[in-house]
Amino acid sequence: MPEDLYKLLRTEAEQAKKPATVLARQAIESWLKRRKKVKTHEAITAYASKFAGTESDLDHELELASIEHLTDKKDP
Repeated sequence: MPEDLYKLLRTEAEQAKKPATVLARQAIESWLKRRKKVKTHEAITAYASKFAGTESDLDHELELASIEHLTDKKDP
């Protein structure tokens, strides 16, 4: 780990009164969760772009059911 990064981590650990290893693990876990979300978003975007305008673009029955649900005036 570069010295400047290590110093920042040590400073944060002292201020948080936690071991630096705990803060490092939390930071890595947080980054990995964000990366997973980004990858999922990218995969959905790629799928949507690939199938835009095709038969797979829209499920007509699901669309109709959604419209009926949203316009249903009955009390829940």
